[in-house]
Amino acid sequence: MSKVVRVRYERGVLKPLEPVELREGEEVRVRIEKNLRERLKDLIGILGESSEKELERYLEEAWQP
Repeated sequence: MSKVVRVRYERGVLKPLEPVELREGEEVRVRIEKNLRERLKDLIGILGESSEKELERYLEEAWQP
C-alpha cells in the first residue's frame, strides 16, 4: 500500500500532519520532496539574471491558490 502524507520536520524527527495506519516499530520508506516554491528558490540565479526574473515570476504563481 502506498500513501502520500504531509509531514513536518522538527528537532530531527519527521512528524505526520495527519493520522497514519502503522504499527509501533513498523518501518516504511520515505521520499522527501520540497514543495514547488522551495524548489524554485533553490534555482534562482543559476542561469543568470534573466532566469532570476523568470523564476521569481514562477514563485509568485506558485503562491496563487
